Amino acid sequence: MNDMEKDTNFPFISVVDDDKSVRDATSGLLRSLGYAVRTFNSAEEFLDSGAIAQSGCLITDLSMPGRSGLELQSELNAMGLTLPIIFVTGFGSEPSRAQAIGGGAVAFFSKPFSEDLLTECLARVFPAPAT
Repeated sequence: MNDMEKDTNFPFISVVDDDKSVRDATSGLLRSLGYAVRTFNSAEEFLDSGAIAQSGCLITDLSMPGRSGLELQSELNAMGLTLPIIFVTGFGSEPSRAQAIGGGAVAFFSKPFSEDLLTECLARVFPAPAT
């Protein structure tokens, strides 16, 4: 189920994970940090949503039914999209990490991941405007 916020400033962070509890926890954390969020339970739902153009960042699980996070990344790359991607996984390996980073991912975290690491990573993705 998709949860789009009303009256948010674009871009937003898209969270793609087949585990509802992880989607809910991640979106809650992101909202507490001040980010607008949309959630998707599969790569297919994300791709079909039309949300790609408004997404400022993608946080995706590595292992999901249907397309994996790596397959989603590959498809976005094939479309010429340079959306910053953060992978989160409970089943990571060095080869999958290397493939994700080699494909342009900005980070690859193992679940459970540190709120501080995610916050630091998002600060690099969305730098504060110069004053």
